Amino acid sequence: MPLFVGIGFAVLAVLVVVLLVLPKMGQVGERQDDLEAAEDEEIALQVQLRALQDAQAQAPETERRIAEIDEQVPPTADLPTLFRLLQAAADRSAVDFFSFAPGTPTPDAEGGGFSLLPSQVTVNGSYFALDEFLFLLETLPRAAKVTSVVISPGGGGEGTATATGSTLSMQLTVEFYTMDTSAGPGSVPGPADGVPGAPTTPPTDATGATGTTGATGEAAGPTGSAQETGAS
Repeated sequence: MPLFVGIGFAVLAVLVVVLLVLPKMGQVGERQDDLEAAEDEEIALQVQLRALQDAQAQAPETERRIAEIDEQVPPTADLPTLFRLLQAAADRSAVDFFSFAPGTPTPDAEGGGFSLLPSQVTVNGSYFALDEFLFLLETLPRAAKVTSVVISPGGGGEGTATATGSTLSMQLTVEFYTMDTSAGPGSVPGPADGVPGAPTTPPTDATGATGTTGATGEAAGPTGSAQETGAS
């Protein structure tokens, strides 16, 4: 009889362990895992919070940098503003003659998300005036890359003298940039296809013929007048 009682207690103890203790131990283990996951998430959130606080502190500098880049590489070709910048550089360097002939924007061949605006710039003047113009071109608010420079006697013929020496003629090939990847003169920033409300056909000029208007047409006028003024 005592043997059966002992066996009964042993079976009861096993049942208690299986039915009560083991589930509780499993629940404790799950809670421990949940606690560790919550601690890891808290650490990640603290790191994210510090990053956001740093970004908030740097926001004014970031905004200033973005505005500077927007000025260097504007959303459109903006030829009138570009012409005025070059004309101001020509005036400050005191060259005798200045002309600016912009080309058609073409998308970057490497897919950089911007377009190239190849341009021809011609200036005549003394050596020091040309050197000053190049310096001002390098420090222009608009980003520019000079790809070729050709200097020759000019501005009235070889040997023509000025107050500072012989007059030289300098022809520059310069690349300007725009974020307008649609590469069309006077186009809406970015590709026209798929943009709500954007024109899907080129604009029409006053004569009814489809052609290039907008920024290119506006810059052509002042360029021509600059050439005439300089030549005279």
